[in-house]
Amino acid sequence: MPHPPAQSKETWQDNRLLASLAEGRYIPHRFLALFRRSLLRKSDSLSMRPQHYFASLLPLASSGPKGLLCLSSWPTRAGPLLLILLSAINFIGCARFDPKPLSPSATVERLQARSFTNAVLQKFLQQQLHRELAGWPAVTWDFEMLTLAALYYHPDMEVARAQWAVTRGAERTAAQRPNPILTVTPGYDSTTLTPSPWIPLGFIDVPLETAGKRRYRRAQTAGLSEAARLNVAAAAWQVRSHLRAALTEFDVDMRRQTLLEQQLSYQEKLVHLLEQQVQAGAIAPSQLLPARISLIKLRLDLADAQRSRAEARARLAEVMGVPTRALDEISIAFDSLLPGAAIAGLRTEQVRRAALQSRLDILSALADYAAAQAAVQLEIAKQYPDIRLQPGYQYDQGDNKWSLGMVVDLPVFHQNQGPIAEARAKREEAAARFRAIQAKALAEIERATQVLQVAEQTATALRSLAQAQAERRDSAAAQFQAGALEQVDVLTAQAEYLAAELVQLDGQLKFQQAFGAMQDVVQRPFEVPGDVFESSRANAP
Repeated sequence: MPHPPAQSKETWQDNRLLASLAEGRYIPHRFLALFRRSLLRKSDSLSMRPQHYFASLLPLASSGPKGLLCLSSWPTRAGPLLLILLSAINFIGCARFDPKPLSPSATVERLQARSFTNAVLQKFLQQQLHRELAGWPAVTWDFEMLTLAALYYHPDMEVARAQWAVTRGAERTAAQRPNPILTVTPGYDSTTLTPSPWIPLGFIDVPLETAGKRRYRRAQTAGLSEAARLNVAAAAWQVRSHLRAALTEFDVDMRRQTLLEQQLSYQEKLVHLLEQQVQAGAIAPSQLLPARISLIKLRLDLADAQRSRAEARARLAEVMGVPTRALDEISIAFDSLLPGAAIAGLRTEQVRRAALQSRLDILSALADYAAAQAAVQLEIAKQYPDIRLQPGYQYDQGDNKWSLGMVVDLPVFHQNQGPIAEARAKREEAAARFRAIQAKALAEIERATQVLQVAEQTATALRSLAQAQAERRDSAAAQFQAGALEQVDVLTAQAEYLAAELVQLDGQLKFQQAFGAMQDVVQRPFEVPGDVFESSRANAP
């Protein structure tokens, strides 16, 4: 029969096959091959997988009086087995392998291309700061902006997010129900050909989990996933802590280098004046020796300060997750590191108690304990065996035989006592770890409080000392103008003032380090942005 001109040849063939399936007529193998090619073509045109498209045709194919059960290549009564086999196509897995090659050269290029002028970084900063950044790229960066940039670029954040993604995948695994198993055993009796030599057998193994095992399994993985999520926030705090330390050291090293350069300049002038006095016979050569030794020591101190500054700069770039040359693009507002009025809010009893209950490491340990608790429940539930139902069908030489089997593990030799004891021991271990972390947090808070108090007192005393030395320097300069002192005395007073400034600088460094440590142990006042949990910036430019 020629196909109507209103239809394409392929469409006419498909309709003819479906009509034959519905009426139970013989299907030639050549026609089945054509239908298979048509199936692939139409599934592609509909953006569907072939098994999904075929499943949508099964109701039509089996709607006739015999339908799919009457293909001539199978026994007439073996239709249920064929229907089971063809229906199983619908459950073929849809996941495909997605290759993601890792190229060291491409990774290096992305790392070296990172900068503070990135437009995507600008968008991230504006979202977190809740304000527009006019004049991008920004020229001056404060501590808050640098912290967000470090969270955007630092590789530890990528690792923590990847670990959290693994636990979320485990959550999906735990939520899955066990798949049924289809077993088909074709058989042929060569001794008896009537009424039919075929004796095919098929059954489905349907597992049924009992005692809420799936619920406890999901609770266990949910606890581990929550712990991993909190580890992302803990990694953000670590990045901020290391950034603050690196910025403080870089700032102090630059100021120390400047003070040493000034002190070296005055010391060189002092040594030059003393040499002139030695040549004039005004003083003995032995009086020049201490000044020369001080000059040599200052030159060594300056060289060490220059090395320390270079290391601090490289360490700052490492903490930021950018190449060192990227720091040339910005100017850092170091004044944003000063404690200010925030120091008073860290010493309250309310903040201390909140830290002992809501620090990230404490909450993470608590989530681990919840997972261990669910593991105990899961092992206890495993005392009760699962049930496997096995409905089956066999066509036995003209007879249709239906069966319903059931498989149950018999808890004869053990009742899962070993895994239960192991899970309970791990729960006790998790509880002990939680108490140890909480005790450690309490000790860290008390130690940080005491160190901050002492460092603040020391910084105040050194500031007073530097101010007194500045007054003596100004007094010596005034007396020199009046002719009461010589220039050597003025240079000596200036060098002593710069030495006092260096000592004060060390005191400020210890005070800022103590303040940063206090912030770290109470984890205040910084709130981890919600966007740091996203993994879309894994390869941030």
